[in-house]
Order: sequence, then C-alpha cells, then structure tokens
Amino acid sequence: MKEILHYLFNKNTLTKQKARDVLIRIGQGKYSDPEIASFLTVFLMRKIQPEELAGFREALLELCIPVNLSEFNTIDVCGTGGDEKNTFNISTLTSFVLAGASIKVVKHGNYGVSSSCGSSNILEYLGYTFSYDMAKIKKEIEETNICYLHAPLFHPAMKHVGPVRKSLKVKTFFNLLGPMVNPARPQNQIVGVFNEEVLELYHQVFSKAGINYFVLYSLDGYDEISLTGTFRSISVNDDKTYTPESIGLMKIKPEELFGGHTIDEAGELFLQILEGKGSPAQIAVIAANAGFAMKCYYPDKSIEECIALARESLESKNALNVMKKLIAIQ
Repeated sequence: MKEILHYLFNKNTLTKQKARDVLIRIGQGKYSDPEIASFLTVFLMRKIQPEELAGFREALLELCIPVNLSEFNTIDVCGTGGDEKNTFNISTLTSFVLAGASIKVVKHGNYGVSSSCGSSNILEYLGYTFSYDMAKIKKEIEETNICYLHAPLFHPAMKHVGPVRKSLKVKTFFNLLGPMVNPARPQNQIVGVFNEEVLELYHQVFSKAGINYFVLYSLDGYDEISLTGTFRSISVNDDKTYTPESIGLMKIKPEELFGGHTIDEAGELFLQILEGKGSPAQIAVIAANAGFAMKCYYPDKSIEECIALARESLESKNALNVMKKLIAIQ
C-alpha cells in the first residue's frame, strides 16, 4: 500500500487494472485500517476517474457471492442515494411494477442512506426474509418475476471496509459503487444519480461494461425521475432532457414525494400505493420511473407505451400480487 499511496499522493491516477488489484487486496483483508483510510482519503481530495471506478466495480463483482440468473433477461432499478430528499421508495415500487408486467427483476438493495427507509427496510417491514440461498432466489424470480439481493449478504469482503467508512463519517467512493455491483450482473440497469457529474461518470463506466442501461438525474437534485422539473436520461446511444409534460405527465410539487419520518410510515405509504390508494402525484412518479425502465428493457416501444404498461401493472393490482407472492415464498 505504501507504494500505491505515494503514487496517488503525487497526483497520479490508477489504471483500471491497478484499481481492481488494490481493491481486491483490501477486500481480502491484506491492509490495515489506517492504510485503507489513507487510500479512501485520496478520493475525498480529488475526483474519482472513470477507469478507477470501473476497476473498483470489477473488484467487488469478483469478491461478491455470485448469483447466476443468466438464463433470464433481468433488470435492476436502483438509486445511488445521497440526494437527501427523503422521498418514498420509488425504486422498489418501480421494481414491483416491472415484475407485475412480467419483466424479470433482480433487485439489489440495502438499508436507507439518504432517506428514512431503503429497499431493505421496506422488504423487512413487509415480512420478507433476506437470503443468499440460490434455490430460494431462483424460485422467487421464476414464480413472481422478482428476487431481492440484500447487499450485505452478498458482499462479505466489505467487512474489511465497513469500520473504516463508519469511523470516517463521510461519503466515500463506495457510496457510488452500490448500484454498480449487483451480484447477478443483470443485462439491463436503471440507475438514478444525485448530480450531473456522477451521471457522466456512470455513463462512462457503463458504456464499456457491455450492459443495456439508462442513467437518470432530475436537474433539481433527485436521484430518480421526480417530475418536479426537468430531468436527463443518458444511455449508450442517447442523451436526452425531458420535462414532465414532454412525456405526458404533470409537474408535481416536492412535498408530494415525501416518504415519511419513520420506517413504519414509509412502509404504510408503500402498501397504500401498491393497493391503488396512492395520490395522482405518487402514481405519476412511479409510472414515469417504471416507464423508463420498460423503455430500457423494450427499446422498440415508445416511452408513452411503456408508461401506459406501468400504469396498467399498478392499477390492475398485478404489482401488489407480485409483492404478496414474493413475501409468501420461504
């Protein structure tokens, strides 16, 4: 590590291979906490480069417990967190809407970071049992079109980094890696990010990763399509800016996205939306995010068609039924 730190302190950047190698060794427990802290601090003092992030991504995918679902055409929907907006859990609701439309979803998630309630908090509230049992995971996706991968179970190497991240008490590049390291390596990926710099960074990494993707950012700071204003969508072939009106939806107020103060409040709101009791604003936001995910999955369909399919999955209670079936599988 000493040589690497000297190299970085001299304002050099890592190649993809060097970044991969050093993170592999960190994940294998070969460095002390002070060495890891010094390494992380480098990237707090300068911007991480695309090749570095790509190397770190490769390392964590190599270190994780793999999930082989290659027989299915799968998608993941995830936000980076970090927008500090405390919205209701849009990505998880979107995932159930997709599954209700017969799309295979492999959702990779964790406890809340920038909101009171992350995907794992919601699933726990609903009564779901986290597992890395491959038979259970495969049964879930076969019978309900969705399975859930609770990140801490699948990334045991992170135990060497966790105490350091906790003691630093600041965001590190690991906060960017979560949506990039789904152990099932889905062929399709929707990621919401919290600023345009991260949008470009993700685009540069994903464009060389051989996957089909959309990276989304609402220009007023949301890591998803918030419909509170203009948003941007970027993929390997496209880079477009939209308004809510341009996709046939209404502009909404930020307060209409509030997700609750507690996990119980967030969980109740989540159920209300699935049960068809959501407000017009809540339903529109889910339709927009699920619509863009469907557009990623079905590139030949128009965005208007995809939004209509998303609404149908929610309004028909297909998404609700998927959730109930998933929770019932033990």
